[in-house]
Amino acid sequence: MRLPDIGFRLRQARNDLGLTQAQLARAAGVSRTTLNQLENGLIGDLGVQRLRAILAEVGLALTLVPDSVAPDSSAASPDFIRMAASSASVSYKTPLSEDALIRILLTGSVPAALRPHLRSLLDEASPALLKGLVETVSRWSKPGRVEKNLVKIADTLNPVRKVDTWLTSA
Repeated sequence: MRLPDIGFRLRQARNDLGLTQAQLARAAGVSRTTLNQLENGLIGDLGVQRLRAILAEVGLALTLVPDSVAPDSSAASPDFIRMAASSASVSYKTPLSEDALIRILLTGSVPAALRPHLRSLLDEASPALLKGLVETVSRWSKPGRVEKNLVKIADTLNPVRKVDTWLTSA
């Protein structure tokens, strides 16, 4: 499970309990900004103790189970994030991490060192991979946000293939 998945579940639990971000952050001993970044999948890293404290406040727990017991989510659908990050990294010495790719799509901001990776991804990945990537990352954001960010990224990077071609195709 990725941090954006945890953040999404955390937001649901917090809302179910009728807590604001400020109330939960205060009770867990973290800043509201940290909680907001976690819920929106934008946090770069969060210590396990801090994460456990936040989850405990809403009745959730972080549990490790053997692979043989864990549900196999990869059997249900392809891991578009892993495939896209791998595809974007093929020609470069420094790989594009899955977490960095998620952050880029959620914020619409591409660090200068990763611009070639994103340009390659937009130019070379199959439309099915790109659509699957957008659908996957969109789970953690407001409707249309990832698509809007991707158009913004494409406008900045000016890839050969136009984003609207595969965003609107079947």
